[in-house]
Amino acid sequence: MKIEILFEDNYIIVVNKPNKILIHNSYYARNIKEATLLDLLKEEFQENYYPIHRLDRKTSGVLVLAKQKKYVAVFQKLFNSNSIQKKYLGIVRGFIETPCTIKSPVKHPDTKLYKDAETLCEPILNKQLDIAVHPYQTSRYSLVRLKPATGRMHQLRIHMNKISHPIVGDYKYGDRFHNRMFENELNCDNLFLHAHSIHFEHPLTKEKLDLYADLPLNWLKIFEKFSWQFEF
Repeated sequence: MKIEILFEDNYIIVVNKPNKILIHNSYYARNIKEATLLDLLKEEFQENYYPIHRLDRKTSGVLVLAKQKKYVAVFQKLFNSNSIQKKYLGIVRGFIETPCTIKSPVKHPDTKLYKDAETLCEPILNKQLDIAVHPYQTSRYSLVRLKPATGRMHQLRIHMNKISHPIVGDYKYGDRFHNRMFENELNCDNLFLHAHSIHFEHPLTKEKLDLYADLPLNWLKIFEKFSWQFEF
């Protein structure tokens, strides 16, 4: 699998991570044996890279990696100080008509402690299908833009479930009936959460970076079936 490179300099490499690919091996994904993103990059470029932030295995999109371990902390300071703006796209259950801000604590899986978390959700498009999904005779979906103000694990997935608009394809926090419909009727079984863009000032070169990751093919297939047209 060839990994798309969005940006590269002497310090970092920014890639468009495919969905269903782990960034690296971890305790939480110890049963998954497929090659990780770091494995694929090593195979392609014969280099080791060091993730600066994280994306879930089933989330696709923009990911920043350092070329040397010593640069990780330099870039992580941007995340810790909210100097990096990340924007995601999601397809969720139901119609969302107006922007909303979700402020709800998220529990850390290790410490079990709750930490404050905040997400801005902006509706873009919606679609009603004449396909019955329990308990209704039709099914409704929205394309949304999500802007996390904090970076908790699974934050966006938990927050969308919190407002009863879970992300399609989320088997942990989502709606199994809608997930099953996407599988059986639309032939799509992945999580519809995509890290679409990232914006920050490079801490070493001072270059202002605005980087965008194209949507995966399965997203384009849904856009075609939903007759959605939108310039990102």
